[in-house]
Amino acid sequence: METQAEQRSGWNTMGNLVRILLWFVYAWLIVNLVLLLLAFTLQLLGANPTAPFVDWVYRSVARTMAPFRGMFEPLSLNDQSVLNTSLLFAAIIYSLAALFLRSAIDWVTDRVTPRRRQGPPGPTRGPRQSFDSAGSHPETTSPWSPPPPTT
Repeated sequence: METQAEQRSGWNTMGNLVRILLWFVYAWLIVNLVLLLLAFTLQLLGANPTAPFVDWVYRSVARTMAPFRGMFEPLSLNDQSVLNTSLLFAAIIYSLAALFLRSAIDWVTDRVTPRRRQGPPGPTRGPRQSFDSAGSHPETTSPWSPPPPTT
């Protein structure tokens, strides 16, 4: 029969694996979100699609856009500039998914990270007292201020 510590260790290992997997999916989402917003901006500004960088961005976004392609009709603002609302909608959905994953990462991290035991409260440290050059009239100072000079 397993002890409670061995069982807890197994859950910690599983929790760490889940957390790592969530981080990889989160990173993938963020990279795709940046590419979607970049493609949206390039289309809005009327970038030349034959330019190598623009072509690379559009090819990189093609797979990410697959579920959203054709949802909305793109609006031509002029002969080059296009407002692609499908790209914008995809970016919104991917950012919501990233927010959800981030909260899931925080939740798993909270469950996996061992909590520190709260012992009895120790003496509280109040503000230090400093004295002027005559050694009288104490003033309250911040705990981060330098110690009073010694004579």
